[in-house]
Amino acid sequence: MSIYDISLPISEALVVWPGQTRVSLSQISHLERGDRATVSRLEISAHAGTHVDAPAHFIRGGAGVETLDLNILIGPALVVHLPDVDALTRAVVSAVIPAGVERVLFRTRNSEYWVRGERDFKTDFVAVTDDAARWLVEQGVRLVGVDYLSVAPFEALAPTHQTLLGAGVVVVEGLNLSQIAPGVYEFVCLPLKLVGSDGTPARAILRD
Repeated sequence: MSIYDISLPISEALVVWPGQTRVSLSQISHLERGDRATVSRLEISAHAGTHVDAPAHFIRGGAGVETLDLNILIGPALVVHLPDVDALTRAVVSAVIPAGVERVLFRTRNSEYWVRGERDFKTDFVAVTDDAARWLVEQGVRLVGVDYLSVAPFEALAPTHQTLLGAGVVVVEGLNLSQIAPGVYEFVCLPLKLVGSDGTPARAILRD
């Protein structure tokens, strides 16, 4: 069995959403300074790197990330590779996702940004349009994963998020699928249990 780590490395070089806090890692004590132990302090957005959205992110009165069902975050997932599309529309996703799929991870040209080590935020990333989100909900999809920092287009964040999160679909953003061939894998994603938070970083892997 092979394990594929599809999480983004968390460091001060990590691309973040415009206006969000950049990752900062500092040591409040350090062995090299004569302290008894090295202890680090981490400052990070709840939506940095590979992360999971909670309903509270876009749904007024929505639940926090600690309420997410781990049964949705672990299980078979279909990876689809769509390198030549500029948007994940209803027509695009309905042509590649068969009936009965509960978890889908979209590999697009976005993943190449991680390969190249891009440091600047991209506003033209490939994302799920609201009509595609509604189709995914209609099909009973329970988890949607994308390979950039938002499941929704930069200029239209609310509709896609509201459609998916409002229907109880778990959204995983910031995956690196550049080395993953299309197919079905076992998906494991464990978000931090931050009580009341609208999102949290997570470690995500695939196993074949």
